[in-house]
Amino acid sequence: MKSAYELAMSRLEKSTPLRQLSEAQKQALAEIDSEYGARIAERKIFLEGEILKAGAGSDPAAVADLRRQLASDIVSLEEKREEKKEKLRREMEA
Repeated sequence: MKSAYELAMSRLEKSTPLRQLSEAQKQALAEIDSEYGARIAERKIFLEGEILKAGAGSDPAAVADLRRQLASDIVSLEEKREEKKEKLRREMEA
């Protein structure tokens, strides 16, 4: 007997069949993930260092600003990553 999830997935696949990606396509998507993962890590390392410096100087406003900047940068980079992946997926379908 199938679970509700399995039934829903089989109905979904009938209405919009899943598309299998080639190895080259999977690799292209993985490269995008890797590139943006590295960019995010770079920003985290840099800004966390700046946060430590500001914290050592006992400047809570600067620390808060840097934390907001870090969060904003991460969100921005993640959005760019997803846009780039979506663009690649659309190109693959064409």
